[in-house]
Amino acid sequence: MLIISAVATKPENKFCSTNKFVYHCTTKMFVFDMKPSTPTPKPTESELEVLQILWQNHSATVRQVNDLLNETREVGYTTTLKIMQIMHEKGVLSREKSGKTHIYRAEVSQADTQKVLLDRFVERAYGGSAMKLVLQALGGHRASNSEIEEIRAYLDQIEKDQQQ
Repeated sequence: MLIISAVATKPENKFCSTNKFVYHCTTKMFVFDMKPSTPTPKPTESELEVLQILWQNHSATVRQVNDLLNETREVGYTTTLKIMQIMHEKGVLSREKSGKTHIYRAEVSQADTQKVLLDRFVERAYGGSAMKLVLQALGGHRASNSEIEEIRAYLDQIEKDQQQ
């Protein structure tokens, strides 16, 4: 989003917040909103639960999300409402008014969010080593023959891509 306004002022440059850069010149003031068009998905556990519901259902009201959350654990309606309002303010959710209710949609993709979460997890828990993660995952349970074949095929594809 780009916001431009003009007012008479004296020359100076300064930041007025983390999201806006203000440039003053002798006759005009320009305000540029520096918010990214697509937020980087770094959801909390509660936000991730809401996102999972919205990814599955594509859109939902606060009541619908709250009812689905309450199938696994007790969550108050106002708690769900506040979480979703915060997510909307962050740009993670979009909101459309339909009568007296708001319909929410996820503005971050499931794949992007999973990538960010996995990258952060691998970096923190395994020092950035994907190999350590894979070895731990495979050592933690017995992989089926079909899983091993899929892993081999994936590794073969990675090798093929690297040779090109």
